[in-house]
Amino acid sequence: MNQSGAQILLQSLEKKNELLDQMILQNRAQEQILKQEEFDMDAFDEAIDRQSAYVEELDKLDRGFEAVYDRVREELMENRERYRTEITRMKEQIQKITDKIVTLNAGNMRNKMLAENQFKKRQSAIGSGISKNRAAENYYNNMNNLNFVTPQFYDNKK
Repeated sequence: MNQSGAQILLQSLEKKNELLDQMILQNRAQEQILKQEEFDMDAFDEAIDRQSAYVEELDKLDRGFEAVYDRVREELMENRERYRTEITRMKEQIQKITDKIVTLNAGNMRNKMLAENQFKKRQSAIGSGISKNRAAENYYNNMNNLNFVTPQFYDNKK
């Protein structure tokens, strides 16, 4: 194996790190959307779509890394001294990736809770709208019946 296999692995890890940085920024943007008093569903949908695109790209990077690693694993293990610097840099990149994934997961959990709260607010607003509508309908019906007087001298005998 030449240096290119180890370099490809290292480049893949660096790209994954950059992508995770973008995902963390996107996660923060989602959090800002969810914290707004007036919830913007369109902006939230766009943010979710961008996050999905990042996840797909991350998946591609993972598959590519695994394919290259499967081809060069034996060479890396047999010649550890020769690839010491690359292996050390890969370990550092993997540690950064792990830290970023933990940060991302924590942000996702926060956003999930914020989204649930926003959806509960929306649901209660819809429910309150229904009850207001029902109350208005009852008021309308009551007011229409207010001027209606049942016959007082109606003979019920037949």
